[in-house]
Amino acid sequence: MSNSADFPGTGSTGSAPGRRPRLRPVRVLTAGVFALAGLIFFTSFDTAKGTDIRTDASLLKLSDLIQERSHKNGELDESNAALRDEVESLAEADDGSTLAEDEKLARLEDAAGTRKVRGRAVTVTLDDAPPNATAKLPGYPEPQPDYLVIHQQDLQAVVNALWQGGAEGIKVMDQRLISTSAVRCVGNTLILQGRVYSPPYKIQAVGDPGKLQQALADSPAIQNYMVYVNVYGLGWKVTEDGTVTLPGYSGTVDLHHAEPVE
Repeated sequence: MSNSADFPGTGSTGSAPGRRPRLRPVRVLTAGVFALAGLIFFTSFDTAKGTDIRTDASLLKLSDLIQERSHKNGELDESNAALRDEVESLAEADDGSTLAEDEKLARLEDAAGTRKVRGRAVTVTLDDAPPNATAKLPGYPEPQPDYLVIHQQDLQAVVNALWQGGAEGIKVMDQRLISTSAVRCVGNTLILQGRVYSPPYKIQAVGDPGKLQQALADSPAIQNYMVYVNVYGLGWKVTEDGTVTLPGYSGTVDLHHAEPVE
């Protein structure tokens, strides 16, 4: 046995007994690249399971499911409204209450939005801008995609302004709003009380038309929205509808809230 150990770099091609040869950084990097490529290939295969993962079939199925549930919720709302009318008719036939109690109940139902409301009305219509819209006025940048669609805050601004203008009742699309209603947008669709809507969005309010329109004009949020209307072509239309009847709210009034995890 030789007294001198053979290490890399000493001119010998051997290596010390019991020690692994040191890998060069380039070899480590190359091995890492191949390992990562193999992992990606395996992950893609396991995810695809023989299907074409580049298609939007899953998204289409989800969209169809949302539309189906929205349609089902609409049917349930109509059925619920019919049953509620029947119950109220039976209760009025023989409820044993006094006139004062009936009047108090009517006031509570008006405040809750479950009774029809009739009066002069104003309708506000909001719509997305054309997809090929460009800046109409000098000094403004070319539009980003977000500039051309209706956002949740736009709808909320209109609803809030109408309430501030003294609206006695508000209907968004075909649904009456109540105190627990939440106007939410996901992408370019509106989700309201379990149902899905696409633009144009129509918001109708019963009240004094002059006060309602003045409240819309005074809203800072709507003033900002009008800049996008004038520059990029977002849809905005306010009409007086004469005397109309808004339906009462017919959905569930159950409250849902978060609870801490124990």
